[in-house]
Amino acid sequence: MYIFTHIVITNLKIMKLSIVQSSDKAKNKIFISKSIQDLKNVLEADEYQYFKESSQEEEVRFIKKVNGFLFVIIIGEEASSESLRKKGHTVYNLIKKESKVLVSGAESSQVLAFLEGMLLSGYQFLKYFKDAEKKKNKLQAIQVQGSVSAQDLTALEQLVDAVFWARDMVNEPVSFMNAAQLADEIVAKGKKSGYKVNVLGKKQIETLKMGGLLAVNQGSEQPPTFTIIEYKPKNAKNKKPVVLVGKGVVYDTGGLSLKPTPHSMDLMKSDMGGAAAMAATIDALAKNKVPVYVIGLIPATDNRPGKTAYAPGDVVTMFDGTTIEVLNTDAEGRMILADALAYANKYEPELVIDAATLTGAAVRALGTKTAISMGNAKDTYFRKLYESGLRTHDRVFRFPFWDEWKEELKSDIADMKNLGGSNAGMITAGKFLEHFVKYPYIHIDIAGPAFLESADSYNGKGATGAGVRLLYDFLKNL
Repeated sequence: MYIFTHIVITNLKIMKLSIVQSSDKAKNKIFISKSIQDLKNVLEADEYQYFKESSQEEEVRFIKKVNGFLFVIIIGEEASSESLRKKGHTVYNLIKKESKVLVSGAESSQVLAFLEGMLLSGYQFLKYFKDAEKKKNKLQAIQVQGSVSAQDLTALEQLVDAVFWARDMVNEPVSFMNAAQLADEIVAKGKKSGYKVNVLGKKQIETLKMGGLLAVNQGSEQPPTFTIIEYKPKNAKNKKPVVLVGKGVVYDTGGLSLKPTPHSMDLMKSDMGGAAAMAATIDALAKNKVPVYVIGLIPATDNRPGKTAYAPGDVVTMFDGTTIEVLNTDAEGRMILADALAYANKYEPELVIDAATLTGAAVRALGTKTAISMGNAKDTYFRKLYESGLRTHDRVFRFPFWDEWKEELKSDIADMKNLGGSNAGMITAGKFLEHFVKYPYIHIDIAGPAFLESADSYNGKGATGAGVRLLYDFLKNL
């Protein structure tokens, strides 16, 4: 039996949202409006005249007064949610040294998008700084005036909290965030949010004969884990679960097929971005009591070139009995995901979705602005997933998934090999994984957007929590 032994992260904080009826007492104020004329009775006469003369649609304008900031954001009739998130990011950077701010607007959806941008911009990972307290941003509270409900504010807080948790998991170095620590973090989340978490240790994984997970773990001195999450509310709208599978390679050296260090191995603490995204998505669903039955499966290990590491040329027998010829030990994510996907079949799910920082080919194809999806599920699921990506700007783009790519996975000595040809590597990886799933399946490669080497608006630098907002919206609207 797996024993919970680690100290979990407890310093996750987001700005607190609250509703107020009046803006009169606020020191720092932000007004969101479709036109400056709508604010004539809200602003002082001189303020109104200034903004009337200077404000342009789609721009952020402000006055720095003796006692605080006054922002006016004129958004016009066709402002997108994403433009409002980015305005939230712009304003946050201008006001983050203040302790409190009021946001006022008539349109609930517009205010929520603006707040989302502000909240997401407030993430900081300061754990390892000696002067962390000095570096902390001061803004701790946002008061909201207008038509936004308390329920909507709470839901947004819970979602952003889940994104922050996912970012923290990915930003943590492997010196702290090994497979056991990741499992313990998920256990702690489950206890707090009220859903079941069961962690299988190495002996149980051996009993299950999860050959892919065990093979990748052979070079490590740290044991693997296999974490099973179950969120099943009594009012769930689906009888058969949606299974979410997340790649949990907490650090990837490439194994004996060693990675280069610059812009490669030095970023590989991020290789468990899929695991963090899936666990965080379930936590957000549970906290916001979304009526959907979800199972999460998180295989986790590091991949190292230890004395007993698996090697190119090895043949590995997987959980479902399939034999795999290993051609490259750096194609390890698909090895651990395959066991988890095969395990998912026991639930007879409505749908199986995996998320993984799986291939460099995905990054080379579409860069860091979008994830890539593919699979054999009905077009309806892919359309809804795409629409969720557009709503959240946590975007995903569907790639073809024809069976011709299976041919590249044929082995001379085993059922399959773990590597395709030199082209379309993101698709051959998806076809490899498809082999293990007996139910409708969507594969999401988040290698591009999961971890950024330079800041991108409210996503920041480093871990972004890619996939959390996407899948939360998808499952909420499924």
